Amino acid sequence: AASPAPRLRERFDAASAGLPVREVLNDVTDALRDGRPAVLQAPPGAGKTTALPLAMLLSGAQYASDGGTIVVLEPRRLAARAAATRMATMLGEGVGETVGYRVRFESRVSARTRVEVVTEGVLGRRLLSDPSLEGVCAVVFDEFHERSLEADSALALCAQSRQLLRPDLRLVVMSATLGSEARRVGD
Repeated sequence: AASPAPRLRERFDAASAGLPVREVLNDVTDALRDGRPAVLQAPPGAGKTTALPLAMLLSGAQYASDGGTIVVLEPRRLAARAAATRMATMLGEGVGETVGYRVRFESRVSARTRVEVVTEGVLGRRLLSDPSLEGVCAVVFDEFHERSLEADSALALCAQSRQLLRPDLRLVVMSATLGSEARRVGD
């Protein structure tokens, strides 16, 4: 599949210009391009949730240009809907176009959707039915400091899938406060 239109890049650049996380987006996308998992720790309001998934999509990296979906894990339904809405707005689109969401009892995705924001239950069920995550190029674990059994299990299953089935699967863990956990996640 072709990479997203240049107009999306222009809209993203304009919408994210003042976000503090912009300073490290290239470092994170470079690590992912090289096939390394990434951990991003930044304070609340820095733009992690909305800027990084779009930067990954628009990076021009091969893994993001092959038509796979970037799945973003949010701990709550409201956060998933809000993140998808904000990202779609940053691109000047409606939810369900380039960016969509899937939560319990509600889905706003289409064949064009490349960034899909999901809740823990949705990702957990997907991993159980498809451990290789067919059609997914990356999984982003947002708000990981809000530790839960579902998120920890999903990260463990994604890491195992990466090790055994999908060495090309990109993994990112994001948090406002990881502390010493950051060293262990990338191992």
